[in-house]
Amino acid sequence: MITHIVMIKFKNSTSKDKIIEIKEDIQNLKDKIKELNYIEVGINFANEDRAMDLVLTAKFDSKEDLNIYATDESHKNVINKIKEVADYTKVVDYINE
Repeated sequence: MITHIVMIKFKNSTSKDKIIEIKEDIQNLKDKIKELNYIEVGINFANEDRAMDLVLTAKFDSKEDLNIYATDESHKNVINKIKEVADYTKVVDYINE
């Protein structure tokens, strides 16, 4: 099993409505990409400088399935939307043992 975690820091000018819209877009990928076994998306409420604004955790059966997800057009469309309003992102991919 592969776990894929992404954390997003949005620009200060990004509205709460836009963040919610992106959260929903990410969650909707579950219905569009069959290789995506599980996805959880959360909006941060911590008020710390080091805090990220949004996190997603996704699970896949294999690295190959993660690659299919990464190159899927639906996923790419969400990534492009995120790039418009994100300061930066961080990612961790690991094998569950």
